[in-house]
Amino acid sequence: MTVMSIAGFDPSGGAGILNDIKTFHALQVYGKAVITALTAQNVSKVEDILPVDVEFIKKQIDVILKEEKIVYVKTGMLYSPDIIKAVAGKVEEHEFQLVVDPVMIAGSGDLLSQKNVVNSLKNDLLPLAQLTTPNIYEAQTLSGIEIKKEEDAIKAALRIGELCNVVVTGGHLNGNDVLFNGSIKVLEGELLENENVHGSGCTYSAAATVYLLKGYPFDEALLKAGEFTRNSIKNGFKGTLNQFWKF
Repeated sequence: MTVMSIAGFDPSGGAGILNDIKTFHALQVYGKAVITALTAQNVSKVEDILPVDVEFIKKQIDVILKEEKIVYVKTGMLYSPDIIKAVAGKVEEHEFQLVVDPVMIAGSGDLLSQKNVVNSLKNDLLPLAQLTTPNIYEAQTLSGIEIKKEEDAIKAALRIGELCNVVVTGGHLNGNDVLFNGSIKVLEGELLENENVHGSGCTYSAAATVYLLKGYPFDEALLKAGEFTRNSIKNGFKGTLNQFWKF
């Protein structure tokens, strides 16, 4: 089995492409990687971002697909509206089954995208997605609804669900995830007191992509992705996750 991530490069190894590939490997699928941006960052701080040329991003995708058919694709950091539109075009062209991690703000609070990407995500990419996996801050941005409690997350999921299936991840909200895929479901989780959370959103969306690729129903795929992410946090070190815990 093979899956592709289209995302940014985090040299700390905790998030982005390196995290996605480690997650794919831990779940026994082969990962392909298309890099959308280079970053100068560590676990605590994003100091600079260098977006990759849009035409080169498209070429990376095309060259990979010359050799094999990719069905499931996960996106992460898509820095600009131009990059989002280019990736959306490739999603349509190749009919990918798409999972969107709407990466906009790092856990440190640093911006990981231009400020005007929200409309492009909503207009160009999310309508093509099988699933999007925002945390509560990303869900607030996408929905325009302030989230302070689970009921707010449900309202936000309903709003975003007008575009595609959505799971509002609960790492900042009692550990429960809120799924909308035709109806609302609250997927019970566990809120961990642990500093090893850098890249946890990447891990979750990458794991969800793998479990959907393997044919699990939505609810089960997301519950398994949540379990995998929590175990990665528990087994992490130095502020990052460990995707190689024994599963």
